[in-house]
Amino acid sequence: MGSPQVFPMLPALLYMAQFLPAVRCNNNLLCYYSPFMYRNQTFNLTMTECTTTERCMKGNGRYGNHNALSTRGCMGLRDCGQTRPLRLKGTTYNVTYLCCDYNYCNAGLCVTVKSLPFVVAITYVLLTVL
Repeated sequence: MGSPQVFPMLPALLYMAQFLPAVRCNNNLLCYYSPFMYRNQTFNLTMTECTTTERCMKGNGRYGNHNALSTRGCMGLRDCGQTRPLRLKGTTYNVTYLCCDYNYCNAGLCVTVKSLPFVVAITYVLLTVL
């Protein structure tokens, strides 16, 4: 009953909070990182910060006609769009590196789907508790 009066500025603060990443002190790109993994493996993505000369990268390793490996992280501009061989455990894969230039752009569908329950839960808590 009294909660709307306790936090009268909460809607304004939540609205302004969405703009905080845009006013960070540095303008380095934030990306997801995962090591080279086989397609059937899972890994909890971690956040990494690229340097000013790097972009977010998503790598896809192929063995013949099959997608076999994947990776995410930061990569120098000159290597973006390149395909390079990678030898892993006796097998050579052709890895294509694709780059993008906005925060978390290398997330992919699996991260979005996994993050959705978290976003819904946080929104529910904020709306019911406050």
